[in-house]
Amino acid sequence: MSSPYQEAQRAGQDAVRAAFLDCAIHLLATEGPAALTVRRIATDVGSSTKVLYTKFGGKEGLVDALYREGFMRLRRAQGQVLRGDDPLAYLIELGRVYREGALAAPGYYRLMFERPVAEFQPSAEALAVAETAFDASVSAVHACMAAGVLQPGDAHEVSKLFWAAAHGAVSLELAGHFAPADAGPRYEALLAALGRAFSTRPPSTDEPPPTQERPRP
Repeated sequence: MSSPYQEAQRAGQDAVRAAFLDCAIHLLATEGPAALTVRRIATDVGSSTKVLYTKFGGKEGLVDALYREGFMRLRRAQGQVLRGDDPLAYLIELGRVYREGALAAPGYYRLMFERPVAEFQPSAEALAVAETAFDASVSAVHACMAAGVLQPGDAHEVSKLFWAAAHGAVSLELAGHFAPADAGPRYEALLAALGRAFSTRPPSTDEPPPTQERPRP
């Protein structure tokens, strides 16, 4: 029976890289950062440690590659979202894709945003990849502003605010604070509320008034 490494070799170097990344992210998600040793990963993949050192330069390089891979996956997923005639609908769909990616690959999501490997510091290249992963969101916000759907302003900053809200909801869901039946509708309500918060349209009279804060004694 062939090892994952042998099977990947037949498919090419991209498959070899993917085999190491798949193994490493699985170990991180199921056993934690202590399992991320060069020897353990090489053994599970079925290669020598020399191969891993050659491709990644060691554990630090492998974790850096995982970090970059997580953001590249996000960018690819958002790149598949079709732009329609409604720029706000496109922006909201990007938010849905963000959540779907986190739920499908929580190991990557936690590595990208929670730094479970305490000693890991992303390289300059990795940080650049992370920054460009949100270009689609910034572009969508800018399109909404240009179309008069959202209030004019700094598209980059508004995109960051959308991201901050989405990240908070997704992180709470992954941590188990939201029941599965509630998480999806709650996320949709959050995205809709964000759209209304920056909208140029006046609030609907059918919407309930905001809750008044009780005066402090």
